Amino acid sequence: METMSHIDGYAAALLEIARAEGDVERVTDEIYRAAQAMEANTELRETLADPQIPAGRKLGIVEDLLGGRASRATVAAVHLVVHAGRARELAAVATRMAELVAEQQGAIVAEVRSAVELDPAQVTRLEAALSEATGRRVEAKVVVDPSVVGGVVTKIGDTVFDGTVKGRLDELREQWA
Repeated sequence: METMSHIDGYAAALLEIARAEGDVERVTDEIYRAAQAMEANTELRETLADPQIPAGRKLGIVEDLLGGRASRATVAAVHLVVHAGRARELAAVATRMAELVAEQQGAIVAEVRSAVELDPAQVTRLEAALSEATGRRVEAKVVVDPSVVGGVVTKIGDTVFDGTVKGRLDELREQWA
């Protein structure tokens, strides 16, 4: 339970940073994407979590990864979590932050994994379809994941919608078995 309160606390702090920046949606999205990318790279996550590595070196790593691709607020927010020794929890903090933003807007978060970046029109159509399926307004957070081959995998809370080619083939195999 203590970890959850830490996650909530850091998520609220990052949300305040985003508000101070004046672009909550952009900063939240950047932090979410950065956290998912770091979560997918075990070596990077463990390096950023290693207490033996000096804080300055960790800041340099965060700067190298995000500098020029994300706002200063995003870089500062990610560094805050890493510097506090919570690098392993960054994905959970970013997810909770996105949930807090969505809740304030009367929506729920859907994590969408796709092999390619989705354009805004595709995201809008996907959000509309998910909203219809769930009966609630859905805000999609798209994560580019090369392991997804064709289609998308969408997670809302504990529910997973597998719309990938692999998922459909597995479903067919199950039906024919």
